[in-house]
Amino acid sequence: MNLEKLFLTPMSTIREAISVLDQGAVQIALVIDSERRLQGVITDGDIRRALLRGESLDSSVTAVMRVNFRALQHPATEEEALTLMRLESLHQIPSLDSEGRLVQLFLLEDLIKPKTLSNTVVIMAGGRGERLRPLTHNCPKPMIQVGGKPLLEIALQQCLDAGFKDFYFSVNYLKDQIKTYFEDGAKWSARIRYLEENFPLGTGGALSLIQERPVEPLLVLNGDVLTRVDYGNLLRFHSDHSAAATMCLREHVTQIPYGVVQVDGVKVLALQEKPVLTHYVNAGIYLLNPELLDLMEPNTFLDMPQLLERAARNSYNVNAFPIHEYWLDIGRPETLERARGEWA
Repeated sequence: MNLEKLFLTPMSTIREAISVLDQGAVQIALVIDSERRLQGVITDGDIRRALLRGESLDSSVTAVMRVNFRALQHPATEEEALTLMRLESLHQIPSLDSEGRLVQLFLLEDLIKPKTLSNTVVIMAGGRGERLRPLTHNCPKPMIQVGGKPLLEIALQQCLDAGFKDFYFSVNYLKDQIKTYFEDGAKWSARIRYLEENFPLGTGGALSLIQERPVEPLLVLNGDVLTRVDYGNLLRFHSDHSAAATMCLREHVTQIPYGVVQVDGVKVLALQEKPVLTHYVNAGIYLLNPELLDLMEPNTFLDMPQLLERAARNSYNVNAFPIHEYWLDIGRPETLERARGEWA
C-alpha cells in the first residue's frame, strides 16, 4: 500500500480529505507533520458528521480529525492488530515508532477474508417516469440506458461489487420488461425476487409486500438515482450510531438571483445581495431495520418520508447520512443528458 496517498497536513482542507478518502479506497486519511509524525486520523464518518454540524468543505482538517486515535507500537503483528480491531470495532489501526512516526497501517479488510453481505437490497423500479416522456412511453424509467447499460443494472452491479447478493425489485409500470431482462438474477450470480404492485404503493408501501422477514437492515434504493456512495460506509455509520433508520442526504445549493430584503413592518432591517441557500435534500437511499416494517399496513400507499416520520414519532432512532460522493437523480431530460455525459 502506498501510504503517501493517504497523507494530509494540518493545512489541508476537508475538501482535500474527501478526495483522499475517495481515491485511497481504505476509508481513512492520515494527518501528519513534516517529520511524518501522525497528528490525527479522519474517517468518512468524521467528515459526514462535520458537514451535518455546518463545517465548510474549505475548513481545515483540524476541525474534523480525531487526535485520540488508537495505535500500536511498532513493530506490531497482524494478530495484535486484529485482536484490537475486534475488541474496539475498528477497521484501521496505525503502527507508530517511538517518536510517533507512521510506519504501517493495518486494515481489517486485509486481515480477514471478505464475506458476502447478508443484507437484502430493495430497488424501487415501479415509477412511470412522467417527466421523461416520450422516452418512457414504451420503456420503464429504470431501464433507460446510461453508458450502454440500464440504470437498474448499474445499481445492481454497484450493490454486487459491495458484497450484496439478495435483491427485491419493486415493479409496476411495464414490469414485464424488467422481469424478462433480469429474470431471477442468475446471470449476475444474484438472487432477484419481485415485489409486484397492482397499483402504486409508494416507496415505503412497497416494502409491505415482502413476505420473508429480513434479519439484517434493509438497503432501499430509488431505481433512478446514479451515485458512487460507499455502501460499506453507510452500513458502518448505521451500526455505529445505533440507528433504526438511516436516510441519505445530498447538499443542494440554490442561488437567489435577486437582493433579499429583511423588513419589520415598513422598516428595512438588512439587505443581502443574491444570497446562496444551502439545504439537505432526500437522496433516495435508505437503510432500515426490519422492525420498521411493522409500522406499515399491507397494500396501503406510503412514501418513505412518511415511514421515517412515523418511525421518529414512535421513538425510533432516525439518522441522517450526508453524501459527498457523486449523486444524480435521473428524473428530468436535462439530468439524464448530464448523466450520459458524466457517468463514464
